[in-house]
Amino acid sequence: MLRNRENQILLLVMGSISLSAIVIAAFISSVAAALVIIVSVLLTGTALLFTKRRYYELEKLSVYLREISSGQASLDPRDNQEGELSILKNDIYKVTRMLSEHRSLLQRDKLQLTDAISDISHQLKTPITSMTVMADLLSAPDLPPLKRTEFTHHIRIQLERIDWLVSSLLKLAKMEAGTIPFKKDRIHMETLIQKALEPVMIPMDIKGQTVSITGDDNVSFAGDFHWTAEAVINILKNGVEHTPEGGAITITFSDNVLFTEIVIADNGEGIPKEDLPYIFKRFYKGKNANEGSIGIGLAMAHSIIASQNGVIDVTSDSGTGTEFRIKFYKHVI
Repeated sequence: MLRNRENQILLLVMGSISLSAIVIAAFISSVAAALVIIVSVLLTGTALLFTKRRYYELEKLSVYLREISSGQASLDPRDNQEGELSILKNDIYKVTRMLSEHRSLLQRDKLQLTDAISDISHQLKTPITSMTVMADLLSAPDLPPLKRTEFTHHIRIQLERIDWLVSSLLKLAKMEAGTIPFKKDRIHMETLIQKALEPVMIPMDIKGQTVSITGDDNVSFAGDFHWTAEAVINILKNGVEHTPEGGAITITFSDNVLFTEIVIADNGEGIPKEDLPYIFKRFYKGKNANEGSIGIGLAMAHSIIASQNGVIDVTSDSGTGTEFRIKFYKHVI
């Protein structure tokens, strides 16, 4: 402590003042000089003790910062006392907590990225292996033309699957990172439903399924038309895939002071009760999932809806059908 330049200056100043006071008091009387000496010693000792304690507290803060930098984020230097040192402790604690939270977020993002890469690798492995096998078979000189056409068709299907998978994963990653600027346009519900039905009309015709739409022509809400249409398309695709030939899909929409609602229901095979809590999780495939299902469509629909101040719920009974209920709230909830 005495090697500190500030302390040296403090002692020099106090020593000079004390010496001057002692000299002056000595001209008055020896008793006065003795009293001045005693007071000077007490003041100097008190100042040194105070300074020592201050440097002790500063040393504790230094140790705290070193421990925080080594990853011990649970430490707390705050106290209930008043003064500038206590204010400094509180400010340091706030900054270290903020840095700790940022570090936790970065660690979480790192884990999510690792999981996403792992998921992509796993999902791409099957189609790539299939294409590799078929490419080897195509190189055979005695392969019949009919088989060559069949293998080429299968390779094209697998390439389309990879393209859809990579595109969907990139979209999901952007949504989770909050980098997609969702628009707030006025969306007319009937126009949205017609747009979402376009990609599923042919599969529905092939399976002889019917669709009925019920709702007020004036129903609308604020959102992003193209992204919302993609969410509804994924839900409709799920309904078409899990509804048998001759089945029916119903779409109902309505509006009130709190939210705009879309209800999409089918009379298909339904979702087992044990699968219901997980159907919106990425890559989750339930017991009734199709062989070619990847388990990403409903996860994307959930992310799109949640990103627009909406919620999606599902109710289902095995053998009786499934109902998806989407609500877009008009105010932040």
